Amino acid sequence: MDQDELKEFLDRKVDEYNQPSFILHDPVSIPHRFQKQQDIEIAGFFAAIFSWGTRTTIIQKSNELLGLMNDRPYEFIHSHREKDLKRFLAFKHRTFNPTDVLHFIRILHHHYQDHESLEDAFLPKESLSKKNIPIESSLNHFHHYFFSLDDSPARTRKHISAPEKKSTCKRLNMFLRWMVRNDKQGVDFGIWRKISPSQLICPIDLHVARVAKRFGILTRQQVDWAAALELTAQLRTLDKKDPVKYDFALFGLGVIEHF
Repeated sequence: MDQDELKEFLDRKVDEYNQPSFILHDPVSIPHRFQKQQDIEIAGFFAAIFSWGTRTTIIQKSNELLGLMNDRPYEFIHSHREKDLKRFLAFKHRTFNPTDVLHFIRILHHHYQDHESLEDAFLPKESLSKKNIPIESSLNHFHHYFFSLDDSPARTRKHISAPEKKSTCKRLNMFLRWMVRNDKQGVDFGIWRKISPSQLICPIDLHVARVAKRFGILTRQQVDWAAALELTAQLRTLDKKDPVKYDFALFGLGVIEHF
């Protein structure tokens, strides 16, 4: 199909999946449990980081973790005591173990002491004086910031990807989509305003890459950061202001329809 036909088809698929009915069986349902911005950020962050494996398991483990936080993630992160951390010593999701969760709690506690929003953790200093800083800089900055405390565990670094490591950063890009996009459809939250939807990079995994290659909007064989950039560049030719809305179409076709 030509460019106009492709755009029409993918726009139709976006409309099909970017609906409140999508939320129930997707990890984005986790932050939708909450109203307070910081609760949404924390719940969404953990749900995104846990997003490998089946969606049912991701949702189950996210709910389990939030239950250990008394289903008040921001209050727990902000005000917990040392004795409260013992309850996490048996928590595990795939390779994410108690060492990892304790570091996540520690760095989030540190961050929210000085910041109202987790968005600030993605903003390198140069973004204060320039507009449209590449999201690559934001993700690399976040990785370094997340492990900036003394005694940050080396094993936990694998759970926070970075473009400088050539990773697709799929889970962080998905989290950013949730927080940044705001189209009034009810799936993404649009509660972050310092990052623009036009800056976002499309989350990509093997399923999305397979669909993108079938449409000829991805040629790179290796699924890495370069592939994420190539795909997003092609999606920007379809919608310059909101290229990542097509994540709904590519994900739906790849994972739900097995296209």
